[in-house]
Amino acid sequence: MDIGPPNRAKAAEGVDQIRRDKPRRRLLRTAAFALVVLAGLGFSLRWLHWQLHHVVLDDARVASDMITLASRVPGWVTQLPPVAGDSLRQGELLVQMDGRESALAVEELNARISGIGARHAELQARLAMVDRTSASQHDAAIAKLDSARAALPAAEAERGFAEAELNRAQGLIASGSGTRQTVERLRAGLDISRQRVASAAAEIRNAEALMAVALAAREEMQVITRQLEALGPLERELTATRDRAALDLADRTMRMPFDGVVDRIYVDPGEYVLAGQRIILVHNPAQIRIDANVKETDIRFFRPGTPVRVTVDAWPGQEFPGVVDRLVEAATSEFALLPSPNPSGNFTRITQRLPVRVRLDPPPPPGLLRPGMLVRVEAEARE
Repeated sequence: MDIGPPNRAKAAEGVDQIRRDKPRRRLLRTAAFALVVLAGLGFSLRWLHWQLHHVVLDDARVASDMITLASRVPGWVTQLPPVAGDSLRQGELLVQMDGRESALAVEELNARISGIGARHAELQARLAMVDRTSASQHDAAIAKLDSARAALPAAEAERGFAEAELNRAQGLIASGSGTRQTVERLRAGLDISRQRVASAAAEIRNAEALMAVALAAREEMQVITRQLEALGPLERELTATRDRAALDLADRTMRMPFDGVVDRIYVDPGEYVLAGQRIILVHNPAQIRIDANVKETDIRFFRPGTPVRVTVDAWPGQEFPGVVDRLVEAATSEFALLPSPNPSGNFTRITQRLPVRVRLDPPPPPGLLRPGMLVRVEAEARE
């Protein structure tokens, strides 16, 4: 192909155009650089202003009341339906322990309490029977005693009359006017009247003995009453023992104390647990808070009721409004297991931190924030 000679006019025109565009491009670069510098300066000033007027806590965490459920009684774990991560309603079964022995103890004590009730009814029936019997015996003894006491004077009068008749008959025999047959008859009558007196006296003593028997029967009523009174404390003792056994049986069934989440399970079905041994860890996802540690130099900015802004690492770009709920009245160093005294005199001043609790208002949906998540708490630095 024939290319031909180069177009010199067009080349010269292009060079001139480039020379004319250079100042324009330099101006655009300068303007862009100035715009970038101004934007950076604006962002820097804004960041500096934000740093001077805000306090940020980077070591805050989502917290909740983690409840460790333990057994009050020892025994074998027979059922453990939930697994870690399950959401359960209040009252649902968590752990079932072997309660056969406690159930038998409750049944035995119920039987003994029923026996106490039967014994109580028996003693009451016996008390009523003795009351009626002794009352009738007492009335009969009184009637017999009255009859015997009424017969004794008549027998004594008859004996006196017989003695007088015998004396007169004996006087007549001495004078020759009486007969021995009359004397013998009167002596026999005197003996009969004496027997009647003795019989009346014996009847009195017999009636008095019957009254003593009736009174003894009345005293037996007091014994039965004491036995009835003794059944009361025995029944209360058995009832308390039964209730203790029933409590032991109830403690072998552990249920969810609230609507919550199972976080961790420490035992497996078939294991033997001791009293006080932890079994399961749960928490309520609806009761979430933020725990943070504030420098003592910034604690004045975190008074109760101060509004804060919470951001969570797990949910970038989402903010949660909150309010400072309370302050702990001691620094975290006071809760250390190993104290840090200064016996040598060498001292390094370290800024202490005080625990702060933040309440999310409004609260987030249950399950959105979980205990242990890292969060950032921001508050305005104003007095």
